[in-house]
Amino acid sequence: MSIRTAVLGFGTGGAVFHAPFLAADDEFRLDVVVTGDAGRAGTAARRYPQARVVPTADDVLAAAGDLDLVVITTPPSTHAELAHRSLDAGLAVVVDKPLAVTAAEGEALVEHAERVGRPLTVFQNRRWDGDYLTLRNLVGEGALGQVRRFESRFEWWKPEESKVWKATSTPAQGGGMLYDLGAHLIDQAVQLFGPVEDVYAELTRYRPDGGADDDAFVSLLHRSGTRSQLWMNGMAAQVGPRFSVLGSKAGFTTWGLDPQEAALKGGARPGDPGFGVDPDKSWGCLGIDGDMRRVPIGPGNYAGFYRALADALRRGGPLPVDPRDAIDVLSIIERIHREFPVRAPFAAR
Repeated sequence: MSIRTAVLGFGTGGAVFHAPFLAADDEFRLDVVVTGDAGRAGTAARRYPQARVVPTADDVLAAAGDLDLVVITTPPSTHAELAHRSLDAGLAVVVDKPLAVTAAEGEALVEHAERVGRPLTVFQNRRWDGDYLTLRNLVGEGALGQVRRFESRFEWWKPEESKVWKATSTPAQGGGMLYDLGAHLIDQAVQLFGPVEDVYAELTRYRPDGGADDDAFVSLLHRSGTRSQLWMNGMAAQVGPRFSVLGSKAGFTTWGLDPQEAALKGGARPGDPGFGVDPDKSWGCLGIDGDMRRVPIGPGNYAGFYRALADALRRGGPLPVDPRDAIDVLSIIERIHREFPVRAPFAAR
C-alpha cells in the first residue's frame, strides 16, 4: 500500500520541491494538496487530478485517518503549529526547512514526536545537490587534505521580491536570507566539518520598508579547525563561485547552482533523461594553480530524500534528516540574530 500523503502549501516548496517527487515515487500517493490560492489550486488540480485540493489545513487534519504523512511547506512562522497538530492527528511529518523559527520550538517538536511515537524529519534537500555530494566525496577521500577554508555562496539577481510574505516577514517570523538560505548553507557546512565553536556575521537590508536581511555573510569556526565562509544574497549583480575550498593538499572550485530546481520550474520531472545532471560548463576544478584537473559533478538527487523516507516509514530505516541537526542550525541562526542584528547601511544617508 502506498504512503498516503498530503502537501500543505503549493507555492514553490509544494509545487516544485515536493509534489513532483511524491508523484514520481511509487511508494507514495499524493492524496491531498492544500492551498487557499485559486490559481494555485487550479494548477494543482490539473497536474495531479488524483489528488483532492482543499483550502485549509483543517480540511486535512479532519480526515487524518485517511492519511499517513503530511508535508508542511508553508511560511516558517506556521511550521511549529502545523507540525504539532499533525503529530497529534497521528501523522508522520516532513517540515520544509527551517524546522521552526527558534531552537526551543524545534526541541518541543522533537519531544512531541518522540512522545507520540511518530516520525518527524526536515526537508534539507540541499544535502542532495550534485555539487555538494561531489564535494563531500572529495573531502571524505582526502583529495583536499585538511580543509582550511570553505567558501559557499548562494547568490542571484532579484532586486524585487515578488513573494509578499518573504518581503515583509521579520526575523522573529523566520524571514530573511539567513533563515531561508542559511538553513541550507549552515547545514551543509556542519555536515562537512562538524560542530561550530565561534560565529561572526553581517546581515544587511537593502530593500526599503522594513523586513529582514536580503544579504547575509556568515563566518563559522568549526572545532575541527576549518573556517566556513557563507554568502547568501538575492541582490548580487554578479555572482561568485558556488564552492571555493582550500585544503592542505589541493583546492576545489565550482560555479553555478544545482540544476534540479531550474529543471523543475522549467517543466521537467524526476525520472526524465538527464534530470539532475550538471552541464559540462559547471564541472569543478581540483588541484593547485598550474596543476588543475576538471572534476565531473555527480547528478543531484532530491528524490533520494523521499526514497530514504519511504525506507524509514515502511522498513524501519533511519530518517533522511535527523531533526536535531536542524535544531543545531537554528541555534546558530538565533545566535547570529542576537549578536549581529540586521543593518540598513544607507537608510540614514
